[in-house]
Amino acid sequence: MQSASTTFQLGCSVLIAVSLVTAKPVKGQDVEPERSPQLLLTVPKVIKQPQFPPTLLPTTIAPANQLTIAQSIPPNAAPQQLPREPSPPSTQPPPASTPAPLPPLDQLLPRPGSQPAAPFENTLETITVERFEVVGSTVFSAAEFAKITEPFTKRPLAIVELFQLRSAITQLYLDKGYITSGAYVPPQTLQRGVVTIRVIEGRLETITVTGTRRLSPNYVRSRLAIATGAPLNRDRLLTALQLLQLDPLLQSLSAELSAGSRPGESVLSVQVTEARSLNSQLTFDNARAPSVGTNRRQIQISQGNTTGLGDRLSASYTNTNGSNAIDLGYVLPLNPRNGTLSLNYGSAASSIIEPPFDVLEIESKARYYELAFRQPLVQTPTRELAVGITATHRQSEATLLDGLIPFPALGADPDGKTRLTALRFFQEATWRSGTEVIALRSQFTVGLNALSATINPDSPDSRFFAWRGQAQWVRLLAPDTLLLVRGDLQLADRPMLPLEQFGLGGQDSVRGYRQDALLTDNGLFTSAEVRFPILRLPKLNSLLQLTPFIDLGTAWNLGNSPNPDPRTLLAVGLGLRLQYSDRLTARLDWGIPLTDINGAKNTLQENGLYFSIVIRPF
Repeated sequence: MQSASTTFQLGCSVLIAVSLVTAKPVKGQDVEPERSPQLLLTVPKVIKQPQFPPTLLPTTIAPANQLTIAQSIPPNAAPQQLPREPSPPSTQPPPASTPAPLPPLDQLLPRPGSQPAAPFENTLETITVERFEVVGSTVFSAAEFAKITEPFTKRPLAIVELFQLRSAITQLYLDKGYITSGAYVPPQTLQRGVVTIRVIEGRLETITVTGTRRLSPNYVRSRLAIATGAPLNRDRLLTALQLLQLDPLLQSLSAELSAGSRPGESVLSVQVTEARSLNSQLTFDNARAPSVGTNRRQIQISQGNTTGLGDRLSASYTNTNGSNAIDLGYVLPLNPRNGTLSLNYGSAASSIIEPPFDVLEIESKARYYELAFRQPLVQTPTRELAVGITATHRQSEATLLDGLIPFPALGADPDGKTRLTALRFFQEATWRSGTEVIALRSQFTVGLNALSATINPDSPDSRFFAWRGQAQWVRLLAPDTLLLVRGDLQLADRPMLPLEQFGLGGQDSVRGYRQDALLTDNGLFTSAEVRFPILRLPKLNSLLQLTPFIDLGTAWNLGNSPNPDPRTLLAVGLGLRLQYSDRLTARLDWGIPLTDINGAKNTLQENGLYFSIVIRPF
C-alpha cells in the first residue's frame, strides 16, 4: 500500500515528508498525495438462516373464513366453523431464524494497524507552537482535537514531533473506523505560533458491481451507497456488506476498495454471485379442520427476482377433500433500506364433509384483498425494528342445501354474507446472535365501515378494535439442541366476527386437540419445546431430533356470548423431526390432552397425532 507526501516549510530550508491517508508508506520512498489506500474486502459465504417450519410459528394473527354453526349444535360434536383459508400474509407473523454465527468483522475487512512514521530529513531544529488548528474535519469537534494537540503546545517542539501529532490525529480517525481518512501538515509559514494541520476525509468516488445476471446492479449499489457516505466508515461498510450477504437473492459477494482519481477518494468494486431465485415447496400434512378434511396438500412456487428489481412473485394452491384455495402475492422493494409494498389476493371454496352434517351441503366461498407497506427503521445483521400498515378487505359467503338457503353464520347478513374491512398497524422486532433469536410482533387492528363492510345493530360486525401480540424465543442449548418458546395473545374490545376470532387447538396451536377446538374473541396461547438430536448422518446431511413439548391455551368471549366449557386446553407430547439437507423436513407429533373435551375421535388429528412433510424440489 502507498503513503502520500508533501512539503512543509517553516521559514527555513527544512523539508518534512507527511503521510496523507491511512495507506502504509513505502520505506525510504516519498509518493504523491493523491493515492488512496487499496483494501480487499472478502465476504465469506454465510449460511442462509432457514425459516422455521409452520409448526414453529405462533398462531396466525387473524383466522380466515370462520362460519359458526347454529347455536343448537353441541360443542365439538360437529364442525365449529368453515376453513380458515384463505389467510392473508398480514395475519401471519414473520418467521424467526435459527441461531447462526455471523462472519467476524475482521474477516470481512482487516483493521489497519497504527500508522508508521513517514520518512523525513533528520534535523535538530525546533519550533514553539502556541496553538494548532485542525481544518477539514466534519467528524470531530475542536475540543476533541484540543485534547490531542495540547501536549504539543507552548514548548520547544522538534520537527519529528509534528509527525507524531499528525499520526495521532490520523489514528483518531482509524480508531473510529474512518479507514481512508488522515491528517497531513500542508506547506505554510509559521505566524504567531499557529500551525495548521489539514484533514482529508475519505469518500467513495463510485461503486461498481459485477457478476449480476438477472438482478439489477443498482439493487446492490443502492444498499451500499446509504452506508458509504462521506467520510467513509469501515464499520458502516461492514454492516452493509453483512446485510447483503444475508440477502436471499445473493449467494456470496466480495469487495475491493482501491484508489480513486482524486486525493482522498476511493473506488469500491463489488463482485456478487446470485442465489437461486426460483423456489418451490410441496407440503402434505393433517393441519386442517376435520369439517373439510384434515389431510392438506399444498404446492407453492415463488420467484424472488421477477423483473430484476428484487421483486417477489409467489403463488400457492391448497387442497383438502372438502376445500380448494389459491393465494397470490407480489412484493416490490421501494427503497434501499428494504421498505416494501405488498399486494396479496386469495380465494377459497369449501364444503363440510364431516358426518353427519355433510347431508346439509354446507358450502362457503371466501376472498381477500390486501395492500401492505413495511419499513425497517433499524436494520443490522443482529437486530431489526420495522413498522408497517396493512389495508385488508375480506369477503365470505355460506349456504345450506347446495346454495338454496343462506347459512346463519355469526354476524352474517340475511344472505349469509360477511364483509370485513380493516387497517392493521404492526410493529416487529428481532434480535439474533449465534446462540439465540428473539422475535416480537405487535399488531393493532381497527375495523372500518368501508367498502360495503358488514354492519349490524347488535351482532358482531366490521367495527372493532383488537390487539394481537406474539413472541418467540429460540435458544441453542448445545449443538443441534434447541429450546423453542412461543406465545400469542389477542385482546378485543367487543364480540368479534369469526373471521377475526382467536383459535385454539391443532398442529400450530395446542396439540392434542382438533383444529380450532375453541374459537373465541380473546385468547392466550403459550408453548415450549426442546429438540434433542438422536441421530446424525453427516454424509447425508441429515438430522433426526426428539421433540418433547407442552402446550397451554385459554380463551374467553365478550358480551353475551358464553365462554366455552372448558375454556382452557393443556397438552403434553412427544415428536420426531427429520431434516434432510434443505430439501426435506418431516415431522410427527403425538399430543396428549390433559383437559377433556367431548367430541368425535374419527381422525388422526382428533386422536392427537399430527404429521407434516415438506419437500423443496428447487
